[in-house]
Amino acid sequence: MDGVPALQEPLKKVLGPATAKVMAEHLGLHTVGDLLHHYPRRYEERGQLTHLADLPMDEHVTVVAQVADARLHSFASAKAPRGKGQRLEVTITDGSGRLQLVFFGNGVHKPHKELLPGTRAMFAGKVSVFNRRLQLAHPAYELLRGDGEEAVESWAGALIPIYPATAKLESWKIGKAVQTVLPSAQEALDPLPDSLRAGRGLLPLPEALLKIHRPHTKADIADARARLKWDEAFVLQVALARRRHAETHLPAVPRVAGPDGLLAAFDDRLPFTLTEGQQKVSREIFDDLATSHPMHRLLQGEVGSGKTLVALRAMLAVVDAGGQAAMLAPTEVLAQQHHRSITEMMGELAEGGMLGGAEHATKVVLLTGSMGTAARRRALLDLVTGEAGIVIGTHALIEDKVQFHDLGLVVVDEQHRFGVEQRDALRGKGKQPPHLLVMTATPIPRTVAMTVFGDLETSVLDQLPAGRSPIASHVVPAADKPHFLARAWERVREEVEAGHQAYVVCPRIGDEEEDPKKAGKKPAEGEEKRPPLAVLDVAEQLGRGPLKGLKVEVLHGRMHPDDKDAVMRRFAAGETDVLVATTVIEVGVNVPNATAMVIMDADRFGVSQLHQLRGRVGRGSAPGLCLLVTEMPEASPARQRLNAVASTLDGFELSRIDLEQRREGDVLGQAQSGARSSLRVLAVIEDEEVIAEARAEAAAVVAADPELERLPGLRTALDALLDDEREQYLEKG
Repeated sequence: MDGVPALQEPLKKVLGPATAKVMAEHLGLHTVGDLLHHYPRRYEERGQLTHLADLPMDEHVTVVAQVADARLHSFASAKAPRGKGQRLEVTITDGSGRLQLVFFGNGVHKPHKELLPGTRAMFAGKVSVFNRRLQLAHPAYELLRGDGEEAVESWAGALIPIYPATAKLESWKIGKAVQTVLPSAQEALDPLPDSLRAGRGLLPLPEALLKIHRPHTKADIADARARLKWDEAFVLQVALARRRHAETHLPAVPRVAGPDGLLAAFDDRLPFTLTEGQQKVSREIFDDLATSHPMHRLLQGEVGSGKTLVALRAMLAVVDAGGQAAMLAPTEVLAQQHHRSITEMMGELAEGGMLGGAEHATKVVLLTGSMGTAARRRALLDLVTGEAGIVIGTHALIEDKVQFHDLGLVVVDEQHRFGVEQRDALRGKGKQPPHLLVMTATPIPRTVAMTVFGDLETSVLDQLPAGRSPIASHVVPAADKPHFLARAWERVREEVEAGHQAYVVCPRIGDEEEDPKKAGKKPAEGEEKRPPLAVLDVAEQLGRGPLKGLKVEVLHGRMHPDDKDAVMRRFAAGETDVLVATTVIEVGVNVPNATAMVIMDADRFGVSQLHQLRGRVGRGSAPGLCLLVTEMPEASPARQRLNAVASTLDGFELSRIDLEQRREGDVLGQAQSGARSSLRVLAVIEDEEVIAEARAEAAAVVAADPELERLPGLRTALDALLDDEREQYLEKG
């Protein structure tokens, strides 16, 4: 093999260029090793069938089922005006439910001959809805014949592996490709130290790979998964342990607030006392800031738990100690909002160097990309001279021109919105590495915190401040019960008449250029598809119809920043009754008088996102109302997701549901790293024990051998996990 290790052999040499190209483009698989680590999603038994009742909408699925009946219909259409059009409808069943398959035109002949009642086959296609029933249009299929050498050979054993597949490459074709490369599994390097593997009774890696792809019994699958879960958990925890090990050796300037400086003056002017949670988290942060290596802390808090206040007190402590603090916000709207609320909270303490400024005051400056040249120059000058103790900005803060006098603390709001390079660039602006506080309002279960933010210490704010109101949430099934939607708009009017305001959220803006590729693409016959509802259309319809006479305005990401700010100011001042917006209002927007929110096409949003959005109402003393509008049928997973959001206000509970439902989502944040999912068998929620144990084992291994010189197999696995992009992602996480 010319010295190329078997698992690094490119797939195009082994499988041929056409298959290899599809695998690379659609599944991110490039080498033999990649394919061996593309594990089956589940297994079907010949005598047992899939649950057709649980199929997810709009997803590519593979099912094993039996044909119940097949009917050929003729119809007239534009292409076949004299009733010569043909449509084959096949109903398949698995005992739990029935599913309709539909084939059109010339595509009906082969299935009409092959899919006879009683036939069993694997079917692969995208689930859509027609006439309110789930269906697969033109699915690919592979007949399962119980006899014949070829069939027995190709589905060795009674368990049929079902692989994560795509429209371009069905599960059974992936299975055949795996069969070709399986002998190479013998050469897989084992990343687990022998003592760890033996001590926990885990299979050797080559055996685990063999058993996951070609199991003979369910016990084979369980043993293989147990072993492969350990690989994923352990290698990832070693990467994080090495990060933590390196961080503790970095120098930082300890920052300790004086007893009667800016922080004390700020605390004196607060009109309320901090919650116990806020006091406890503040103590954790102040202890970190006092050490001589950089703080790396994740502050997670429920929507509205007062994270900004805790972060501001940390910033003031650093200013007290002679340093500067920078807060990085993901959007201009949010940066302006933080700037406004922080200067209001600080009052004359934010007027350093001005007439009327208090004795300990500092300057709080805003820096965003759309500022005018003069204002920007002033802000940059205040930063470089140290006149401004606190700066709040968007990624404009990261540009080369921005220089700090002495940057001591970086606060990143809404961690998941920032690319990694951005955080790193800001951290590079300190003379020594600044302390880092990362905030998120998306509650993160303990295991995810250990997995994704394993190099950060975690603080949790789970108490809501006194005076926050409960939010009632309801699902509005617009298709089943149109009168519910009419009632929703009446409720909005009632809130406005009572002196309150409302948000209406839509998934799309509505001024998008029609994508020429999509423009000519009509839904396949028998598919119902409409684009998601758009802000501009909905605002116009509401203004003319159910909300006529109310002051309705729109807000979205493509507006000019000054216009956005003006709309938000009018809404905050109570001049606008209803704000129709995209998710730009998702984080940090604080208008206590807004009590109602209607989310259109709510099924298009994720669970955590809906929870975030809902947190924008009920911020004052009046109770909040959130209405989730959907046209999805009652039995669909989308509806179950919305019911879950409506049934609880506990963000941690919802984030568990979100993770369980995303199944194959990459916990390491694919958006952040661009790299392929690193977690294939490890389920972050269910495998809490494995992750916790792997974290302890990893810490011990790294403490004993930080460079992993005695563990070449582990080094290789680590290099594969931490391809450059992911290395950077973890570093800057």
